[in-house]
Amino acid sequence: MIRGVLFDMDGVLVDSEAFICRAAIMMFGELGVKVQETDFLPFVGMGENRYIGGVAEKYGVKLEIEQSKARTYAIYETIAYNQLKALPGVHEFVQECRERGLKLALATSADKVKLEVNLKEIGLPEKTFQAIIQGLDVQRKKPFPDIYLKAAEALGLSPSECLVIEDAVSGVKSARSAGCRCLALTTSFTAGDLSEADWICSNLGDVPGEALNW
Repeated sequence: MIRGVLFDMDGVLVDSEAFICRAAIMMFGELGVKVQETDFLPFVGMGENRYIGGVAEKYGVKLEIEQSKARTYAIYETIAYNQLKALPGVHEFVQECRERGLKLALATSADKVKLEVNLKEIGLPEKTFQAIIQGLDVQRKKPFPDIYLKAAEALGLSPSECLVIEDAVSGVKSARSAGCRCLALTTSFTAGDLSEADWICSNLGDVPGEALNW
């Protein structure tokens, strides 16, 4: 029986991918390296260390990752200000989950600074969630199951009692490996790419009824 919902953030609650990608491109540009949007696609959902580090490896750039990440976040906060909006159905779906008495956790590979910016911009207080697990809380990132195992544990639930909501291929693999059921949103990848999920829909305004009734 479902007792908890574990939300990924980017691509589920808010579509910030274009902004973090632009910020990272600008950061690399400051280093004199021209990178492309498509360079980041293989690393979506894996946390900013891998998101930035993977592209750096491709171009043979040696980064001081914490410094480079901090600069990327500083740019991100500036360009995302008053630009981010909650994806369709987010507030209504969260409210429905609360009315059903489900426990809620946010489990994102992003670092806390990005998490705080995003939630503030979309008007979703951190207190909405009984637990928040961010990228620095786990050593092994998605597609490993660690972040969802930790989120379920923080809610006092078994993974088998939790529904994960994801938008990335690596996130779906993480959820399934953790033993959770998974609803995938086609925000960032196609339905075919996300075929390992239990349910697939376009956004949280179009969730199949059975995803919350098991």
